[in-house]
Amino acid sequence: MENPLPARAVDKAVWHAMRATYRRESAAVQLLESEGMGCFVPMQYKEVVRHGRKTRELVPVVRNLIFVHAAPAHIQRLKSTVTYLQYITDSRTHGKIIVPDEQMRSFIAVAGTYDDQLLYFAPEELNLAKGTRVRVTGGEFEGQEGVFLRVKGARDRRVVIEIRGVIAVAMATIHPSLIEPI
Repeated sequence: MENPLPARAVDKAVWHAMRATYRRESAAVQLLESEGMGCFVPMQYKEVVRHGRKTRELVPVVRNLIFVHAAPAHIQRLKSTVTYLQYITDSRTHGKIIVPDEQMRSFIAVAGTYDDQLLYFAPEELNLAKGTRVRVTGGEFEGQEGVFLRVKGARDRRVVIEIRGVIAVAMATIHPSLIEPI
């Protein structure tokens, strides 16, 4: 017999923006994966000097930032034993930042490529209201939607995907013929 009551909202997995303090992103990822939770840390290749030698390493774009996909009750239970995981709160509402699944899917599709030409910004660095909502119609980022605008550090305009209040990523240069306004 089917359960006529809908699943409670607290039992549904959602994306939480969190901090893993003191640069414990990798420890947090291991812990979360061992608990069966999904997680994503935006990473980028950087030139670093170790023992006098230059090497190219994959490092977090923003220190301490981690996105966790789990039911709120599951995270709360884990947080009661792990002190270094903290929620990121919205500065306006002071509530926990919950990222919609579709927005997170787009962000992971772009940031998960580790492309050297991706540019990352704090949300207050961009004025997305000045841009045009667009969809990419071809190439590596086909199907992704964002805002087309000029960003600092780039000669041309780029498509930007934002996680409101947390981070924004500007895609690599995309030819205008591969972009359509929404």
